[in-house]
Amino acid sequence: MLLASVNLNKRLGASGARANLAAWLREHGVKIVLAQEPFKPADRTPPTLGGFTCAGGDGHLAAWVSEDLSLPTVSSPAPWVRRIELEWLVVLQLHLDAYAGAARAAQLAELTAMAAAEKGRPLLVCGDFNLAPRPEDGLFGEEPSAFTTEAERQALQQLTQVADLIDTTADEVPVFTFARIFNGKPSRFRCDLALLSDHLTATTTVTVDASVRSGPAAFTDHSALLIDLPLTVQAAEPDDVLFALSELTGNGPAAAPARREYQPHKTAMSRQAPSPASRAVTEHLTGPLGIRTVLDHGCGRGADVAHYRSAGLEAEGFDPHDDFGSPRPERSGFDLVTSTFVLNVLPDPWQRIQALKDAASFARPGGHVVVVTRSPEEITKAAADGGWSVHHDGFWSSQAKRTFQRGITPGEITALARQAGLRPAEGAPVLPLPGVCHAVLTKPAA
Repeated sequence: MLLASVNLNKRLGASGARANLAAWLREHGVKIVLAQEPFKPADRTPPTLGGFTCAGGDGHLAAWVSEDLSLPTVSSPAPWVRRIELEWLVVLQLHLDAYAGAARAAQLAELTAMAAAEKGRPLLVCGDFNLAPRPEDGLFGEEPSAFTTEAERQALQQLTQVADLIDTTADEVPVFTFARIFNGKPSRFRCDLALLSDHLTATTTVTVDASVRSGPAAFTDHSALLIDLPLTVQAAEPDDVLFALSELTGNGPAAAPARREYQPHKTAMSRQAPSPASRAVTEHLTGPLGIRTVLDHGCGRGADVAHYRSAGLEAEGFDPHDDFGSPRPERSGFDLVTSTFVLNVLPDPWQRIQALKDAASFARPGGHVVVVTRSPEEITKAAADGGWSVHHDGFWSSQAKRTFQRGITPGEITALARQAGLRPAEGAPVLPLPGVCHAVLTKPAA
């Protein structure tokens, strides 16, 4: 799903700029527009944008959503930032102070607290930061500009470190998003940014489009950021019917569109023997790590739990699906928690992080968590062979069963695990598991 973030330099009230913006949106297939300084005066009613519904805002920050999509939940924690919920992703859209470095540093510190409060939820922080993240990102003439202070850069670095965010357009040679002549010299800045949770960078493309600020089709003096997210937004409920489809079918309250239902338990295999992953754990891991107690988190029908017990381990299983008969354990403090082929059937990164947090809660401090997933190669081939349709960052493996699959690399497992408080286990054995991906993690001691 394509999202555009752009500072409109208060031009949306002009019919020519608005027509050029609408044509550009159609050309690129943009579904959501996040605009900084969209119009003036700031308290006027937001202008109409053909094909889009305004999701609220004012002349500082505003958003428009394609009319075929449901409106997201939007709030304004402060006048310079808006919080937008797009399915599993939280977007913090901002326009930092344009005049005072001290004000921007304070706003970035406040933004860091907001990001930390999301507790690991996937984040996109985008908008006009009005600063140069690095000295080379802001030039006055051919020399670094003194406009951005070191305190601002340190505050920005703190934000990215605390929230594990990547500055997606920080190329070695800066692509400036704003330029003007000031006191007879060119002033150029890479100030329009898209900071993204590190585990999303492999599946998200961010492009800087400078065409919107030059030529007869221009509609602003800032470059636009085109952010192609691995996200499938819920379709809008038609508003030209007497009652909602959900009311007719009885599948939900009429007040809101029926939400998607996922049934990951339907991917569970009926094993007559333990999985190769569980055999690898007992053959290569439990001895070297001194493991005596194991929880299989997402155990399905329990074949691996039986294997661990047969190997002399004290083992329990947990699976939230009622038919599998493995209730939530009353104890915690396990030496090892395993999660085998669970993350790859969960339909978005936030659910994966939550599953890892829950798994980690059962491990003792200093204990281990082993995560095994389907590989991207395996899932890509299965999707091609089975004609699976794209959904979020993976595929519907069966829309009839409402099952999802995604291949997940060891690097992505580790990036997700960091949000759950887990770290790679240094020196732990590498499991011989060809064709699948895995990571051996540890829960840091308190």
